[in-house]
Amino acid sequence: MKILLTASMLCILFGAVQPTSAEPACSARRNAYFGDLHLHTGFSFDAYIMGTETTPDQAYRFARGEPVNYMGHRMQRRWPLDFMAVTDHAENIGVASELKDPESAFSKTESGRRIRWAYSLGKKEGDKVFWDVEWEKDYKQFDPERVASAWQNEIDAANANYRPGSFTTFIAYEWSTMVDVEYHYHRNVIFKGNSAPLPFSAIDSKKPEDLWSYLEANRRRGIEALAIPHTADLSNGLMYDWNDSSGKLIDEAYALRRVLNEPLSEVSQIKGQSETHPLLSPNDEFANYEVMSAGSIHGSYVREAYGRGLVIAARTGVNPFKFGVVGGSDIHSGLSISDAEPYSEMTMLFYQGESLYGESLYGVATGNLTGVWAERNTRESIYEALRRRETFATSGSRLKIRFFGGWGFSQDTPNEPCWLAMAYANGVPMGGDLPKRPSHQQSPKFVISVLKDPDGANLDRAQIVKVWLEGDQYREKVFDVVWSDRRIPDPKTNRLPAVGNTVDLKNGTYANTIGAVELKGVWVDPEFSANTSAVYYLRVLEIPTPRWSTLYAVRTGAVLPSNVPGVVQQRGWSSPIWYSAPASQ
Repeated sequence: MKILLTASMLCILFGAVQPTSAEPACSARRNAYFGDLHLHTGFSFDAYIMGTETTPDQAYRFARGEPVNYMGHRMQRRWPLDFMAVTDHAENIGVASELKDPESAFSKTESGRRIRWAYSLGKKEGDKVFWDVEWEKDYKQFDPERVASAWQNEIDAANANYRPGSFTTFIAYEWSTMVDVEYHYHRNVIFKGNSAPLPFSAIDSKKPEDLWSYLEANRRRGIEALAIPHTADLSNGLMYDWNDSSGKLIDEAYALRRVLNEPLSEVSQIKGQSETHPLLSPNDEFANYEVMSAGSIHGSYVREAYGRGLVIAARTGVNPFKFGVVGGSDIHSGLSISDAEPYSEMTMLFYQGESLYGESLYGVATGNLTGVWAERNTRESIYEALRRRETFATSGSRLKIRFFGGWGFSQDTPNEPCWLAMAYANGVPMGGDLPKRPSHQQSPKFVISVLKDPDGANLDRAQIVKVWLEGDQYREKVFDVVWSDRRIPDPKTNRLPAVGNTVDLKNGTYANTIGAVELKGVWVDPEFSANTSAVYYLRVLEIPTPRWSTLYAVRTGAVLPSNVPGVVQQRGWSSPIWYSAPASQ
């Protein structure tokens, strides 16, 4: 029998200190920290070709809050990040400067000449040629030592900027496999410690399974790291396919390796969100948000992956897609920016009006953020939060999102003293598995607590997205669970009325006269079946605000294309909580 611990018992067990005037008793042991695990500097080939000369050291100093000179402009974050990883492309890391010099050995190769010519025509043309050249033939014979030197520079920059307790850095890189020239199969590799071996790149192998072998070999040597897939929306269905990279149906061995090496996936960044697509989720009124897809939509989105994972787990016994979520920027200027106004300035300086991946430049989103719940702002603590999937993602706002699942929560749990300690003791946080169902409990209960960005927009609503197994298929449904302004759902459709819109498109302003500062509550799944495995995650929406492109147009007088939205509802996503039905007898 599971004992439910009382508030007073938990204050003792969790070591609550005597309160001060600024700290209530039983304050949470884990704090929210915000960072970016996906950023490129001039050490990335494509970024350098496009004019970025920002170094990893400058990128970290900018993230810490220091001003930098960028293309003749003084740029500074409005608030410092808590953690960051520079993830330059491992493929020929730090060698792009050789191509800038037409007299360099690499520039004089056939591939070097082709790349220089292609990039003179634009980014898309340059990217196509860059990913299609015979690197083993041309590059490796010229300057392999430059890769090692650049990688050591990356390590030194991360270690020099690490400030335990105030700013955490991670040694990291991006493994960047392109399929059929344009489809992304990329992963960011995040190391836990203060040293790392030379990167394993797509030149070494284009198969993620081989990248996992590199991670596993390092782990046996005591070097811990994980990989984070990203831009799944541009993967042509490869990222969350039913098959491995060789076309073989996913089996137990593959599933075990994937869930070990890839406990997280990036759900959103400047190249669009990978949560879901309107065609995959036609009943989700908020699915049409920052969509930038390439190729097949099936296999390219997180929500569908959660469903596929349930199906595969029923067949193999292991869920390969049991991952939490992070947000990233993938900005190639070396400047991690998530606030709309400075992002608009930096973006136009960087791209100078060029299109991106066949889309209008205005189609890109702002830099996204990863949130973690960790005890301290250190490598060890934040990395462990990543490993246990106690993470959430936001489209750029500093939303503080808490999500717990359990069986014995009361409806008043978020208002009780020491409720966080009770939630951890009597349930599981985001990223966890619901414990075995007590015989006297009918349905799981989920505790939701969200605080708005202290400098941002008010909150519209919090929703729980449920994906469940139904036979050999999966289903999904979105539930509005907590909302602002005392709105009443339509009794026929059960849909919640829109929160309203205060955006002034002419001036690029909005007002926090609608929405809420905080949303909290407890939700009980009304359609729960103990015999049906399911996944639950939280999605939070802010009230409408001007999109970054609108702010750019207001500042410069630019005329936006008609298909560019003037407003957005920024949002956040929690990592899921899983329920596994008992095995049939």
